[in-house]
Amino acid sequence: MQKATLFATLEQAVVAGDKQAARATLEIAHAADIAQAIHEFTAEQAVRFMSLLSLPDHANLFGYLEPNAQAEIARVMTRNDLAALFSQMEADERADLFNRLSKEDQHALLPGLAQAEREDVRRLASYPEETAGALMTSDYATLRGHWEVRKALKRLRLEAPDKETIYQTYVIDGDRHLIGTVSLRELILANPDRLIEDLMRTEVVSAKVDDDQEEVTKKIRHYDLLALPVMDSEQRLVGIVTYDDAMDAAVEEATEDAQKSASVAKLDAPMNQVSGWELYRKRVFWLVLLVFGSLLSGAGIAYFEDTIAKYVALVFFMPLLVGSGGNAGSQSAALMVRALATGEVAMKDWAKVLGRECMVAGALGITMAVAVFALGLFRGGFEIAIVVALAMISVVVAGSLIGLCLPFILSRVKLDPATASGPLVTTIVDATGVLIYFGFATFILGL
Repeated sequence: MQKATLFATLEQAVVAGDKQAARATLEIAHAADIAQAIHEFTAEQAVRFMSLLSLPDHANLFGYLEPNAQAEIARVMTRNDLAALFSQMEADERADLFNRLSKEDQHALLPGLAQAEREDVRRLASYPEETAGALMTSDYATLRGHWEVRKALKRLRLEAPDKETIYQTYVIDGDRHLIGTVSLRELILANPDRLIEDLMRTEVVSAKVDDDQEEVTKKIRHYDLLALPVMDSEQRLVGIVTYDDAMDAAVEEATEDAQKSASVAKLDAPMNQVSGWELYRKRVFWLVLLVFGSLLSGAGIAYFEDTIAKYVALVFFMPLLVGSGGNAGSQSAALMVRALATGEVAMKDWAKVLGRECMVAGALGITMAVAVFALGLFRGGFEIAIVVALAMISVVVAGSLIGLCLPFILSRVKLDPATASGPLVTTIVDATGVLIYFGFATFILGL
C-alpha cells in the first residue's frame, strides 16, 4: 500500500473512531509502513489512532516509530495509558523511551509500573549512552547446567512469549555467572534425557556493560551472532544485545560519522523532521571555525604577493593545485576513517600504512604533474611549468599524508576520527598547498 493511500486510510479510521478499520489496516500493511505514515499525524492524532488498537498491537507499532516521535507521543498520553504501554514494550525500547522523557514525566510514570518493571527500567536507563549497557535488553532466556533437555524445552515454551529471542539461550550458575550457551536447534535435536551441561558450549563471546556499542556491533558481525551476552564487573550476565539492535546501532554510528565527516554535529532527529534552527545550530560552529582556518590560505597569499604580482600566470594554477591537494587529502582521510572504524587498521599499523601512502601519493602526484606540465608550458612557459609540476607532486603528497595522519592523531587522543574528513582536511590542505606552491615559485623563479 502506497504511503499516501495508507495515510488517508489511517486518517479516516481516526476521524471515524473505527476500530475495525484500524485493525484491518494493521493486517494489510506492515507495522513499519504504518509507523512511517503516522509521522504525518500530530501527536494527538497518533494517540487517537493507537487507542483503537489492542495493547500488544499498540506496543508493536510504537516500537517502529522514530525515537523523537515516540517521545512526543508519550508526552500527550495519560499516565495510565503510558504505564500500560510500557508494560508491553521490549525492555531496551522502554528504557530508551524513559530516558527521552522529562524528569517530571519520569517521576509521574514510575508509580504506575509494576515493581519489577520499575527496577528494570531504572537499571537499563542508568547506563551511559552508546555503551553495551544502554543497547542491551533484559528479555533473555536462561537455563541451568544440571537440567535435562526435556525440562529446558518446557521452560522455554513458557518463557518464549516474554523473551526477545530464544534461539540462543544462556546457561548460568546460582550467582548468574555465565558458564555456557546452547542454541534452540541443539536442544530440539538432543536426547530429552541429556543434561544441558553436556550439551552447552563453554567458550562464549561476550561484552562488558561499559563497552562501546561500536565494539559490540563489531563482535556480533565478526562472530556472526544472533545475540551477544553482556556481563557486569563481576562477570554476571545482565543482558544481551540482539543482532537487530546492533544493526540499528551500526546505522546510527554510520549516520553520525557521515555527519561528522561533513563537519556537522550529530543531529537529534531525522533530516526530514529536524528544524531549521537545529540545522543552523549543528552546522554553524564548524563553519565559523573553518572560516578562520581559511585565513591561513589568505595569509600565505599575502606573504607571497610580490611573487604573484611579478608572475600573474601563477594565479591561474592556484585553484587547480589547491583543489588537487584537498581532493587527495579527502580520499586518504575517508579511506583511513573507514578502516579505523571497521578495525581493518589499528595504531600498530601506523608505519606500514604511512610508508605505503607515501609511495601511492608520490605516484599519484607524478601522474597529475605530467598532466599539468603541458598546461603550464602553454600558459606560462617552461619555468612556470616546472613550478606547477613540482608543486603538484608536493601538494598531492602533503595532502594525502595529512588526510592519512589526522584520523590517526584524533584516534590517539580519544577523539572521533570521522571529524578529520571533509572540510577540516580540505581547510588544512588548502593552506598547506598555498604555502608549498608559492614557496616553489618564489625559490625557482627567483633563481
